Amino acid sequence: MKKIENESELLKKALEVGAKYTRARGYGEIESHDSMKLKVEFIYRALVEDKLIQPLAKDQISDLGMRRKLVLWISRNLLNQKK
Repeated sequence: MKKIENESELLKKALEVGAKYTRARGYGEIESHDSMKLKVEFIYRALVEDKLIQPLAKDQISDLGMRRKLVLWISRNLLNQKK
């Protein structure tokens, strides 16, 4: 996979925006003591459920794959906001 510029900052932003989104949709709260892996999976699954991102193939689901999907999702949304 090709490295995305500012990937760690984009992931932080995706988790922030994703937490607000899941709270607004009534999926629940992300607690501060939750692990990063749990936060990523929770937001990834909520976005897949609402068809905002395309799910990974069942044999390719991994923490790294879910993080990458979140980074791509937030980068697309940020680019759309600038237009």
